[in-house]
Amino acid sequence: MDTAPLLLWLNGNPRCSSSTGLLFELGPCAVAKKGVNVTYNEHSWNTHTNVIFLDQPVDVSFSYADEGTSVNMSPVTRKDVYTFLELVLTRFSKYVGTPFDIAAESYGGTYAPNIMLVIHTENKVLVAAHALNVAAPGLLHINLTLVLLGNGLTDPYIQHASIPDWVCEGPYPGYDDPDGPKCQVLWTKVPTCQRLVKSCYDFNSCLMCILVILYCNSQIMGPLLGYNPYNIHKRCDWQKDGDLCYKQMLWIETWTNQPSVKRVLGIDPTWDFGSCNMGVNQAFTMQGNGAHNSAVLLPDLIEDGVRLLIYAGNADMMNIDEGYMQGNKWWVEQFDTCFQKEFTVKKAAPWVTTEMGTLVGTVHSAGGGNETASNITFVTVHEAGHMVPYDQPKAGLDLMMRWLFNIPLTLNVSEVAAHMHSGEQV
Repeated sequence: MDTAPLLLWLNGNPRCSSSTGLLFELGPCAVAKKGVNVTYNEHSWNTHTNVIFLDQPVDVSFSYADEGTSVNMSPVTRKDVYTFLELVLTRFSKYVGTPFDIAAESYGGTYAPNIMLVIHTENKVLVAAHALNVAAPGLLHINLTLVLLGNGLTDPYIQHASIPDWVCEGPYPGYDDPDGPKCQVLWTKVPTCQRLVKSCYDFNSCLMCILVILYCNSQIMGPLLGYNPYNIHKRCDWQKDGDLCYKQMLWIETWTNQPSVKRVLGIDPTWDFGSCNMGVNQAFTMQGNGAHNSAVLLPDLIEDGVRLLIYAGNADMMNIDEGYMQGNKWWVEQFDTCFQKEFTVKKAAPWVTTEMGTLVGTVHSAGGGNETASNITFVTVHEAGHMVPYDQPKAGLDLMMRWLFNIPLTLNVSEVAAHMHSGEQV
């Protein structure tokens, strides 16, 4: 698909590979038979776009750098990813100028805004150089058009504070008595957590930001252990299902470590694939990286026309503060752009899938009128957990395709058909 858009997919958690997206959630194939083989995924996102599944930062899965090189902060990873994208477009020049989109999940809510910022900044440098007839050798314009953030960690100050509300009064409460002692204790922890987060924001102190992660994770998220963190409807047998609660994650390692797979990928046969790298995770934690506000990096991009979609499964219980549906909704409501007033005034509308005509969630948006998919949109996905493309594959594909082709998610099935027939999706 030479003319199809490019989509960069990033999985979350600074230690984990995008193989989860590739072989478990939305890639063309899904790992099967305990890792012996893969099967065709009929709901793959690459049906209408060219998806790049990128393992980053350095040392996650098979990714590597010169000996002694390490990465422990998003501002460093964004430079690496930008360099990678420039190399891809240089090598595959037929994609230069095609729409470029980013979809990121979980900790990707921190990664993606950083990557978007450097792309947007360098694009402006290229425009300025062109206006002055100054050469910018080696740099290509990346046609950034839209971003999707799924159950992401983006503004910890707001998202941490939402956790007791979700756990005690949400659609699937973890505690059955909001007036009981467990919920009351959780709510008392929020002010201290937010004071620490604000200090991290204000002073950018590494120590203060580390304290945010240590305190908020243990005092607000810690008491919730015992659930499957990715989907409250599911239980986790740690011995059978592994640390990430899905046996398919173990299958991915089995499949990827086959000698035949390594040969095709050009991997040193002595290297072992691991879905997650705890060393990378610790390096990011010890810099307090996950306590920073990534939402503040986005307003200029949105005002310049990059479209933003935030989606969240309403059964997500991810206990490292990324996923909670309520927190994602709260930070979008307070997102400081020219669309904020419209967003706060408008009410959520039902979202019905194009293929099945089934109600699968709600849509809250601003900008674009009724002719496009809007400038800022928040989507709640019913009966989905942390990994929406896995839990609700049909809904996830419908969401991506409509956003990609700028079709409002509020349209019903017949309206979508008429919209596509008229060619307005281009």
